[in-house]
Amino acid sequence: MSTPAQSPRFSPLLVLLVGIVATSISSILIRLAQAEAPSLVVAAWRMILATAMLLPLCWQWRRPELARLDSGGWVLAGAAGLFLALHFASWISSLAYTSVASSTVLVTTTPIWVGLASPIFLKESLSRPLKVGIALAVGGSMIIGLGATGIGSNPLLGNSLALVGAVSGSAYFLIGRRLRVRLSLLSYATVVYGVAAVVLWLVVLWQGLPMTGYSPITYLLLFLMALVPQLLGHSSYNWALGYLPAAYVSVAIVSEPVVASFLALLIFQEIPGWLTLVGGVLILGGIVVSSKR
Repeated sequence: MSTPAQSPRFSPLLVLLVGIVATSISSILIRLAQAEAPSLVVAAWRMILATAMLLPLCWQWRRPELARLDSGGWVLAGAAGLFLALHFASWISSLAYTSVASSTVLVTTTPIWVGLASPIFLKESLSRPLKVGIALAVGGSMIIGLGATGIGSNPLLGNSLALVGAVSGSAYFLIGRRLRVRLSLLSYATVVYGVAAVVLWLVVLWQGLPMTGYSPITYLLLFLMALVPQLLGHSSYNWALGYLPAAYVSVAIVSEPVVASFLALLIFQEIPGWLTLVGGVLILGGIVVSSKR
């Protein structure tokens, strides 16, 4: 099996930063696409297009690596894809009912679940700075969520769906941490994204939702969603998982609401209150503290 190099070619922290910026526009693209396409269709197209972009490259360069993957590795890849599908189905749906700020802060509470589960499933101990960073980041996310309460057609449902997205996303990160040391990024992303695409497509068929018939603008939004947040953003996270603890990667991701809330202010006029600003400062402080591990 191939393993990540001991000395990465790029700084894992820099790659995380790129991932944060790329994924922060995801909620904006989703909200715009939801004006015409159902949430599950948006989720399915995101994963289908992302897989379609990766599959030719993986087929050309990584077939021998996948052929050597044992049954246990395929089971892990399948489980990761299933949790990724649940993550996107629940989180994308949440954006139809609650504010961008509430949805993104709740879905990025992954440090709570990853931090609690990492010592059990990954045997990764949490350093004191990382624990403090998790506490600050999670506290900041909760404050931002309080500041956005009441925005949206059904905030309770939307916030609950976002929380489901956080828990399923945590499972995806935990499994990815175990599998990424056995697979290259291209192989891992292609297989896991492919599983998620199949699962979401089957759900869309089961629900009887149309996959076609949308405007060119909507298809452009779906394409951008697959290219920027998914391939560039999430692939940056997956690459970083080969070098950094899962809990640390998840802490960095909670800065996404800061950028997403600012974009929502510009585009949707969702005005953040002072609680959102305070929470954003705590989140950034948590990232800084947790980096001193």
